[in-house]
Amino acid sequence: MNGAESLVHTLIDCGIEVCFTNPGTSEMHFVAALDKIAGMRCVLGLFEGVVTGAADGYYRMQDKPAATLLHLGPGLGNGVANLHNARKAKSGIVNIVGDHATYHVQYDAPLTADIAGIATPVSNWVKSSHSAREVAKDGAEAVAQASTYPGQIATLILPANTAWEASDGAAVKVTPTAAPKAPTERIEAIAKVLQSGEPTAMVITGFALREKALETASRIAQATGLHLFGQTSNARLQRGRNRVALKTVPYPVDAAVETLRPYKHIISLSAKPPVAFFAYPDKPSALYSPESTTHTLAHEDEDCVQALEELAELVNAVKAAPVIQTATVADLPNEGALNAKNIAATVAHLLPENAIVIDESITCAPDFFNMTQASAPHDWLQICGGSIGAGFPLATGAAVACPNRKVVALQADGSGMYTLQALWTQARENLDITTILLSNRAYAILKHELNNVGAASGSQIDKHTNKIALDMMELDRPNLDWVAMAKGMGVEAGRAADVKSLITEINKGLQNEGPYLIEAVF
Repeated sequence: MNGAESLVHTLIDCGIEVCFTNPGTSEMHFVAALDKIAGMRCVLGLFEGVVTGAADGYYRMQDKPAATLLHLGPGLGNGVANLHNARKAKSGIVNIVGDHATYHVQYDAPLTADIAGIATPVSNWVKSSHSAREVAKDGAEAVAQASTYPGQIATLILPANTAWEASDGAAVKVTPTAAPKAPTERIEAIAKVLQSGEPTAMVITGFALREKALETASRIAQATGLHLFGQTSNARLQRGRNRVALKTVPYPVDAAVETLRPYKHIISLSAKPPVAFFAYPDKPSALYSPESTTHTLAHEDEDCVQALEELAELVNAVKAAPVIQTATVADLPNEGALNAKNIAATVAHLLPENAIVIDESITCAPDFFNMTQASAPHDWLQICGGSIGAGFPLATGAAVACPNRKVVALQADGSGMYTLQALWTQARENLDITTILLSNRAYAILKHELNNVGAASGSQIDKHTNKIALDMMELDRPNLDWVAMAKGMGVEAGRAADVKSLITEINKGLQNEGPYLIEAVF
């Protein structure tokens, strides 16, 4: 048995069932081992950002890591943006990154790179195997690190000769570190804050956004007057009809500051005190009042669900009734040209039960989020690291993780171009994904930000005075033809420019058992 074979056996024994791949020459022995050893599903991506983003989506829905297979430093570099997103989402991923043979590195061949240097900023654990006899043990440790609560990025660098040389066989599974409890004295201190009667908000994310944990949080809110908010962007939020409704901290700085201004206490649960995505002239970085006191109930690596349950006991909230969604979905539009609001209202009506929604709708996101609050129960996945190009890959990984659930992807056109290769993988794997491609033919978010940072010529954007700037934000000359691109990658597709055709296209996509893309032009 060679090192690659010992690693594949170890990964499978440790519970890794899927490997999202884009291999090269240095990984050929690992590829051959995957061919010889049963038990690993291999999903090919045509760009490494698809591979890493799909592994992120897989973890969010399975709560267990997949592996990626990447080619040397440049391959890893191509996947870094979505590893950044995955790390911010607290997703567990085992990256296997091939390297030159240990004795070949000294020759500085064209693809030689500082792989550890590239991996470190987007990994919680990085190791390079020194010999074939270490590979299996290192692989078991990588899985344990990736599985450590709430999820970590583990990157194992596999020099080519450690893959082809003889090994000692598969390694024993390593038990991941259990989530530590939040200290009792900290929970007791939070209980006193809640019992003070002073205006208090709690900002939550992570596993606290699952259905039962949200019910516990709502019980606490009912018993104490606490106000609950989700983080602005979240890895996975369970929401919809008959579930707890949760507002999130707004993205725009002014709206967020106004939302949090009334609270004397800001409690964080698996989150950090809310801050702006960017710095803006004459606006604060912290979104809460300078007079507010910040507290932590449970840190990101502590068991947030247990902390909520203990807090509920301390404030006598266990028997309180959670506030379950009572709102109704807005009326289904029936005519008119498309705009963000009527697209969102249509999706809200047609969203199927138990859907997985991937939200990379960017400027349309507030409309989609608000209008789907009372839709059929669903999971809502967002980009947590702010690096666009995650939507198509997240949908791909989520569909691999949950083949019996419909995935609905809300995808902006500009960010979709970063990783549109994922459509090919969706077709190849026949994944049950309906994509609503929001074709406003612009980086619309950047037009807002040109004003927000005060960089526009004049008080507002003007197509004459800001001609060069706007030219970098328009997706025209030529217009992108998403129907043609989707069909070219094997995905069925249609176009809608009004409400009636959008309803027809969405129903067509939902009835289809494979991937379907709708270009919604507005």
